Amino acid sequence: MGAEQRASELGIAFESQDPGYLNLCIRSGNQLITSGHTSDLKGVLGKDLTVEQGYEAAKDCATKILKSVHNTHGTLDGLRVIKLLGCVYSAGDFTDQHLVINGASDLLHELFGKDGDGYHARSALGFAALPTGAAVEVEAIFEIKE
Repeated sequence: MGAEQRASELGIAFESQDPGYLNLCIRSGNQLITSGHTSDLKGVLGKDLTVEQGYEAAKDCATKILKSVHNTHGTLDGLRVIKLLGCVYSAGDFTDQHLVINGASDLLHELFGKDGDGYHARSALGFAALPTGAAVEVEAIFEIKE
């Protein structure tokens, strides 16, 4: 079973997206590079929000990324996850950014395989603020396997 079917079984729907101010996903050679996708959840991890809430926010970001990738490439099949950058709106003493961004990584592992095409490099960083007060922002790079 491919990533496309697994996503469908998880209830991820791939509706078309209207172009915005920035390109949400662009193809360069055999790579798909996404813009940062922010969570609907707003607030500060370690102050207003728990790690569990942040985990779900990161998963929300990954779902939005998958929709943008699908809109650009037409399928999730035949892709390899290369890199994630996870940004977490964090209180000054919050140090569990990696646990928050696991929400995005775990979804990609579920779809593409943890030991296969979903096994990716990642950075999880804390920020003093994110656009619109979003709790989490994630961007990704995928390889198109030929």
